[in-house]
Amino acid sequence: MSKSIFKGIIAYPITPFNDQEQIDIPLFKRLLERMVVAGTHAIAPLGSTGVMPYLSDEEKEALTEAAIQQVSGRVPVLTGVSNLTTERTIYHAKFAEKAGSDAVMILPMSYWKLNEKEIFAHYEAVAKAISIPIMAYNNPATGGVDMSPALLKKLMEIPNVTMIKESSGDLQRMHTLRKDLGDEIDFFNGSNPLALAAFAAGATGWCTAASNLIPDLNVALYEAIIRNDLKTAQSLFYKQLDLLKFLLEKGLPRSIKAGLELLGEDAGQLRGPLLPLAQEETSALKILLQECI
Repeated sequence: MSKSIFKGIIAYPITPFNDQEQIDIPLFKRLLERMVVAGTHAIAPLGSTGVMPYLSDEEKEALTEAAIQQVSGRVPVLTGVSNLTTERTIYHAKFAEKAGSDAVMILPMSYWKLNEKEIFAHYEAVAKAISIPIMAYNNPATGGVDMSPALLKKLMEIPNVTMIKESSGDLQRMHTLRKDLGDEIDFFNGSNPLALAAFAAGATGWCTAASNLIPDLNVALYEAIIRNDLKTAQSLFYKQLDLLKFLLEKGLPRSIKAGLELLGEDAGQLRGPLLPLAQEETSALKILLQECI
């Protein structure tokens, strides 16, 4: 069995901004606290939901410190440190470790298409610079790089690359990962609509932005899986499936912001070029949220 401290629902908080498009740290802490109190099993600042590529180095550092301070050891913290260059990725990984992160997540980001040798060297260089675990993150839709199961398996040869987040939306890859890597390596689902099927394929947990809106449902689904209560798990999953599809289709930051506001929570502003959902989209989201309550 895996010895990782990460399991279950890993919640990805939104990064709120004020009217001047500056990060709103007090609001960030309040929104993060909602997910911790709801029982999510870990917090992952600076993911896609947190618009990590749109932030300066100083903003990333401030959010990293704020998340760790707010969580205060209650659940593990997985900090996103991805960057186009290896040098900046190492910089943020070292900062996250020093600040108290339990692990870091790295998405290989590409302008020029990276080959497998370059990707391996990128992870290896970061791994040599820090001592905490690394989650290898595959999300071709946002990073521009698609890591095959064979490459992900090779990355596991690097001593502190110990986890995989698979967000390609290809369920067969998850089955391949579990078959090829066995039970010693944790892989996590990053494609919301595949949550139930991913657990059936052997996922250790679910990395999700949906916990900004429906943390109770996310946690209840995982608990049903742990109990081997398939009937309850199916019911809980189908209850949230349409919302999960909507979040993926409309984009996480804008749809999470709109959803929080529909729930009566201040969600701050978006940072350009992102714009709020259109009114008809918000109306559709309202119906989906009501179906989850």
